[in-house]
Amino acid sequence: MVDIIRVGILVEGTTEEIFVKKLLYDYLQPKGIYVTPIKLNGCVNIDKIAKYLNRMANKFDKVTTLVDFYGFRGKTQYETKASLEQRILKSVSEKIRHKVIPYVQMYEFEALLFSNPDILADGLGHPEFKGPAKKILESADNNPEKINNSKETAPSKRLEKVGYRKTTHGPDIAGTIGIDNMRAKCPGFNRWITELEALSQPNHKP
Repeated sequence: MVDIIRVGILVEGTTEEIFVKKLLYDYLQPKGIYVTPIKLNGCVNIDKIAKYLNRMANKFDKVTTLVDFYGFRGKTQYETKASLEQRILKSVSEKIRHKVIPYVQMYEFEALLFSNPDILADGLGHPEFKGPAKKILESADNNPEKINNSKETAPSKRLEKVGYRKTTHGPDIAGTIGIDNMRAKCPGFNRWITELEALSQPNHKP
């Protein structure tokens, strides 16, 4: 019998909330890992994340985050994904740190959708976007998580130009691409999912 691991995922917005409910839940549930999204209200910053995680830790075996690097308030000039995740971990009470798996998506959720430019363009209803989407991915060394994070070139900003609607298109396109395909293209996302999967291993200590 597989032990049940309850994981609370602090998500940035509605798009990520639907993604967790529709895709990630079904992906991890067969492994005995049951994920529940908890949505942040308002801007994303360290203090707010810490407040939520401290509360969530009482209700779940583990807690993690799914927030974007792009738009994260209070980043320093030399901030990296790793340093930001460490700041999240250090911001919570010492008593619950063993329960916390901080994760920051580079540069934002929409980067995952560039894992398959063809599906992305078709999902948007703009097949002519396949070529441009492939060029965007190639310019980022074929790593969606390297797509620029400026106000003009962040993944979501590029997609808005072809009619992208976050809560409608985002989860649907991600579902068509599939989590395994996104893992194959996005190393940071893959490491996060790998860490969540490891929670079900017999030698794991809650």
